[in-house]
Amino acid sequence: MRGQRILTGKLQKYEWEIEFGHMLKNNDAYHEKGVDVLMAVDLLIGAYENLYDTAILISSDTDLIPALAKVRLMKKKIEYVGFSHKPSYGLITHSDIRRLLTENDIRQFLVDEK
Repeated sequence: MRGQRILTGKLQKYEWEIEFGHMLKNNDAYHEKGVDVLMAVDLLIGAYENLYDTAILISSDTDLIPALAKVRLMKKKIEYVGFSHKPSYGLITHSDIRRLLTENDIRQFLVDEK
């Protein structure tokens, strides 16, 4: 959670709009729920309002596939960014551009928490 706060703080500093789902407790662990719905709505609104030509999706949630399919029918492109050790083949199939990040790709952005 601390890492997420640091990341979102930095993104907000650069004027990124951050939205959160709601937290659900399950077996003494919290999970954020509803983020896929927020992302689907943003993808669709952006496509309908012609706010982008290419949406960059950094997620592995295949629940987004119906929204991606509609966005692509509207002649918008989807760029999927995932992680090479665990790619989402469903999102790869439903995207126009694919990027799989390796550990070396993201190492430069990690904060040493020692």
